[in-house]
Amino acid sequence: MANTKPGERKLQILQALAAMLEQPRGDRITTAALAARLDVSEAALYRHFASKAQMFEGLIEFIETSVFGLINKISDTEENGVRQVRSIAGMLLEFAEQNPGMTRVMIGDALVNEDERLQLRMNQFVERIEMALRQSWKIAASQGDLPDNEASARAAMAMAFVMGRWHRYAKGGFQLRPTEGAAQQLVMLAP
Repeated sequence: MANTKPGERKLQILQALAAMLEQPRGDRITTAALAARLDVSEAALYRHFASKAQMFEGLIEFIETSVFGLINKISDTEENGVRQVRSIAGMLLEFAEQNPGMTRVMIGDALVNEDERLQLRMNQFVERIEMALRQSWKIAASQGDLPDNEASARAAMAMAFVMGRWHRYAKGGFQLRPTEGAAQQLVMLAP
C-alpha cells in the first residue's frame, strides 16, 4: 500500500474487506486479519478509518449508491409497473451474485457483533427497496394490471422473494446463484 494515493488506500481497504466477506465460512472479520491481508499494521487501517464500523459504513454506502442508482435508472426507463418490479427484483439478484461479500452485508450476516447502527441502516435499506417496489406496483395498478389495494402486499412479497434468494446464496456458501431460475419465478411473482 506504500505507493498509493490516499483515496486509493481507503478503496483498497474496502476491497480487501469485501473480499474477506466472500469467504463461505463467514468467520468474524477482525482488523488484525484485515491488516494482515493487506500486509500493513492495524494502525495503518485506522489512519483511513476511525473504526471497523466506519469501514462497514463504506461498504454500505457503496451498496446503497449502486442499488438505488440502478433502481432509479429502471424507474426512469421502464414505464410499465409490472416490468419495473421484475427488473428491480432481477437487478437485486444480479447485484448479489456479482458481489457475494456485499450480500453478507445486505442480509446482516456480516454485521453480527458489529455496531447495531449498521444493522439498522441495512434495515432501512431494505425498507427503501420495498418502497420502490410498492411505487412500481402502484404504477401497475394505475395501468389496470392489479387492484389498487394490492401494492403493499405485492411489494412485501417481492422483497421477501429477493431476500430469500440472498439468504440462500450467502448461507449456501455462494453455491446456489440467486439468478438461477429467477426469470421464470419473477414472471410468476409479477405476472
